Amino acid sequence: MVIWGKVGIPVEIICFTGEVSNLKEIKMGSHIYKKVELVGSSTESSDKAVENALEHAAKSIRNMDWFEVIETRGHIADGKVAHWQVVIKVGFRLED
Repeated sequence: MVIWGKVGIPVEIICFTGEVSNLKEIKMGSHIYKKVELVGSSTESSDKAVENALEHAAKSIRNMDWFEVIETRGHIADGKVAHWQVVIKVGFRLED
């Protein structure tokens, strides 16, 4: 997979085929990444939910470089947002 920059220039080449042992580089690239899906939550905001997920993941995952928001949802109580949940995918570089 090629991730494109703002002006249409490829930034990084990534290939993930399932298991860590099955990671293969299809084209010349400088890194191989693995993606994990996380769900962060917060009573404050959707941004805080993302921050909570990343802070917790950083305790056990090294080399996290980027994330993408997949889904945002919330719990409603008394007509107001009571709780945010944000699903993110986090990319981290595999070590050589």
